[in-house]
Amino acid sequence: MANDKGPAPTRRTGGRTAPKGGSGRRRSPADAGPSASTRYTPPDHRSHAPSPPWLPWVIVGLFVLGVAVIFMHYAETVLPGASSNWWLLGGLGFILGGILTATQYR
Repeated sequence: MANDKGPAPTRRTGGRTAPKGGSGRRRSPADAGPSASTRYTPPDHRSHAPSPPWLPWVIVGLFVLGVAVIFMHYAETVLPGASSNWWLLGGLGFILGGILTATQYR
């Protein structure tokens, strides 16, 4: 004969884990600080000044300079010690500088 009981009941502990009402001591108005609003207040919209007109030229210049340095590194021309990987790292640095400058464009 089969046991008709269901699965074992899960353990449930009801009630609070902390006493109601906090620590029991009253705070003075000086301890309370500013009262928090219960409503959402969006942040202030700060107006950002537009970017200067020369910034896009700087971005493009950094990109072009970075690509030119990398190209000259692989072509082994013009650059002194072109076989050094520092030129490759410098070209990537110029490209990264162009990307970081582009993030500031408004």
